[in-house]
Amino acid sequence: MGSPKTPPRILLIGANGQVGWELRRTLAPVGTVIAASLQGEYGPKLDLGSPESLAQVVAEAAPDAVVNAAAYTAVDRAESDAAMAHRINAEPLRILGELLKDRGVPVIHYSTDFVFSGTATRPYREDDEPGPLSVYGSTKLAGERLLLDSGVPAVVLRTSWIYGVRGQNFLLTMLRLFAEKDELRVVDDQIGAPTWSRMLAEVTAQVLHRMLRGEVDLEQVAGLYHVTAGGETSWYGFAKAILDASGLGCKLLPIPSSEYRSPARRPAYSVLDNTKLQETFGLALPDWRVSLNQCLEDLP
Repeated sequence: MGSPKTPPRILLIGANGQVGWELRRTLAPVGTVIAASLQGEYGPKLDLGSPESLAQVVAEAAPDAVVNAAAYTAVDRAESDAAMAHRINAEPLRILGELLKDRGVPVIHYSTDFVFSGTATRPYREDDEPGPLSVYGSTKLAGERLLLDSGVPAVVLRTSWIYGVRGQNFLLTMLRLFAEKDELRVVDDQIGAPTWSRMLAEVTAQVLHRMLRGEVDLEQVAGLYHVTAGGETSWYGFAKAILDASGLGCKLLPIPSSEYRSPARRPAYSVLDNTKLQETFGLALPDWRVSLNQCLEDLP
């Protein structure tokens, strides 16, 4: 009998974020995970804003695949910190492409519903024209294009309204505020699909598994995909579902976006169409309410 095949080496960038934390577990059955992060808690230290640091980590990891879960996600702060947002959300994707294209190493990268203007009246498809309203959306769109144009076999997963049991997100913020306040006002005219970080990580693992096992042709499947929970709601609707599940007594009031001023403009409608993902990889995603209930069961 021959010796067992060496598991593929997967470089995970951004291993300490809310999606990265889930990916460390979901990617483990797919291959050997090299978990890189800014502080180096789980593996090599990586400053994504430093081309030298990125090149060094890629060289030392010698990956068979890369999953980039790191991003500058401070949407409002990005309006006054555009250079840093571009340095984290765009430039590293060009460098990754240059480092890996000649080796044919597949890259999975995450983007956002914020690449769209929010004027649509039906869920956005991958071939719909982008029109970001914010610096954050613009830098994420630039990152998509730099990676996809680099020649590396890349899959870009656009997602939306990420939440989970770790990090800073809407779910944890609402639970804290419900416990602290008697009344809370939440925007009711921005529509999207809340997406559980673990579900996104599980989808990523399934996609990468198929890519690494040769079940799909890398060149044929390379491109943009939308990956969100099914259904749609407003921020108020999302908050109401969280409140109902929590059993807390806070009064929740719906308000228009005009009453909640912020530096960055948000798309009024940013529901994404998951059809391409389902047709290409055979993955059907649950309704956002189902995922929310599963996530709430995991809360400490």
